[in-house]
Amino acid sequence: MKTVTLYTKPGCHLCEAVEEMLAAVGRGRSFTFVRRDISEDVADYEMYKHDIPVVQVDGVEIARHRLSREQLIAALHS
Repeated sequence: MKTVTLYTKPGCHLCEAVEEMLAAVGRGRSFTFVRRDISEDVADYEMYKHDIPVVQVDGVEIARHRLSREQLIAALHS
């Protein structure tokens, strides 16, 4: 099973939209979802402070700032 990781932080409206889309896609496909709040980890914060949301599938970045349904589905099938 694939693992989808969302790097986010509180108050990020783009992150909320991406998380909603991840939930919608997750209803029809199986994957493990991991939500990482960059404000809780110094290394994550330094890496992504200006770039969230960031989405990874199995540790490979597939999107920054925006994610389309098609991008996610393609990454889950690769």
